[in-house]
Amino acid sequence: MNKQQLRAKLEKIVRRLAILTLKKYQPGIIAITGSVGKTSAKEAIFSVLRGSRSVRATHGNFNNELGLPLTVLGDYTKISGKIFWIKVILRAIAGLIFRFEYPEILILEYAADKPGDIKNLLDVAKPQMGVITAIGNIPAHVEFYSGAEAVAREKSKILEVLPSTGFAVLNIDDKYVAEMKSRTRAHIMSYGFGSDAAIQVTNFENRIENGRPEGISFKLNYGGSFVPVRIDGCLGKPQAYAAAAAAAVGFAFGMNLVKVSDALRSYKSPIQRTTITPGIKDSFVIDDAYNASPMSMKSAIELADSVKFKRKIAILGDMLEIGKYTIEAHEEIGRLASNVFDILITVGPRSKFIAEAAHKKGMEAKNIISFESADDIKIKIREIIKKGDLILVKGSHAMHLEKVVEEIKLV
Repeated sequence: MNKQQLRAKLEKIVRRLAILTLKKYQPGIIAITGSVGKTSAKEAIFSVLRGSRSVRATHGNFNNELGLPLTVLGDYTKISGKIFWIKVILRAIAGLIFRFEYPEILILEYAADKPGDIKNLLDVAKPQMGVITAIGNIPAHVEFYSGAEAVAREKSKILEVLPSTGFAVLNIDDKYVAEMKSRTRAHIMSYGFGSDAAIQVTNFENRIENGRPEGISFKLNYGGSFVPVRIDGCLGKPQAYAAAAAAAVGFAFGMNLVKVSDALRSYKSPIQRTTITPGIKDSFVIDDAYNASPMSMKSAIELADSVKFKRKIAILGDMLEIGKYTIEAHEEIGRLASNVFDILITVGPRSKFIAEAAHKKGMEAKNIISFESADDIKIKIREIIKKGDLILVKGSHAMHLEKVVEEIKLV
């Protein structure tokens, strides 16, 4: 048996152990999916529930056919090497023989990189509550689907298995998610900025205090009442969406507005998701380097446009796995960026379409710089930044723009 065959065998064993573990302990399961915003929603939901419930949440990107079963079995993020599989399997078997303490609720991310992924995960863990964040016109991983509608159909499978006593928490501002209401028998809890949302976000503001970006503030409206919410250390509407989704989950568990607002005080934006980081030369970095899709890229540019700074720099990397939309999506980002940023820096071969489109839209060539990789830009970036700049860093995970953030942030 070669290494690949051995790994496949071990993964099959772990999957089976996860199914048996869920059958024994019967936790409540909250399933989160969408093309953007899954991790932020997961962390916000965890923040809301952990004060009153025993909760475990997916760690990092443990959201696929291996990561989800591992989350069911326990937290193995700090284990590596040969001992990893031995400890996972032995601990899981012990948990089936004896009765260990187990979380009351599991908050799990369900990734759908290709058709069939959601069904494979549902075969392991069927939820009682489903949260759909957003799809967008050009979703992440759409390369492996015929289009946004196909991605939406895949994601909506989570809603189809919910019981009539369950809850479907839907971002009503996204047209593809809104259309999913007819695909479930569960109770609908809608959220968003629109007036038709049951949990509505209003009075949103990116807080800039004494020239420093500090965080966001907004109101959550529900049932004719509202509470103010303040989240520090991040910027942008995506974090308000995450908070609203978490509020919907909290309400489903019987919490009121005040308790939800209090719980959200402990929420911290996941790293590299519009996180505010002090930079060199008294600059400020919007670190959104974890990943990028056309929808999240537009949102980040809108964020930069909404705050006032003397000079704004965009460091934008390739958006991967969008297939036939690659050229048009990058060109659209270029046109948007040309109206917002003083300096545009692109990283990667696909991002040259961003640069070209920005130039065609009227951005001067001298203000556009293209690099092949994150390692290339590290050499030049310190020369480009000036005192007080606002710098947006965003690109797909494989572009490794976190290296750029490490180079320009204050130690």
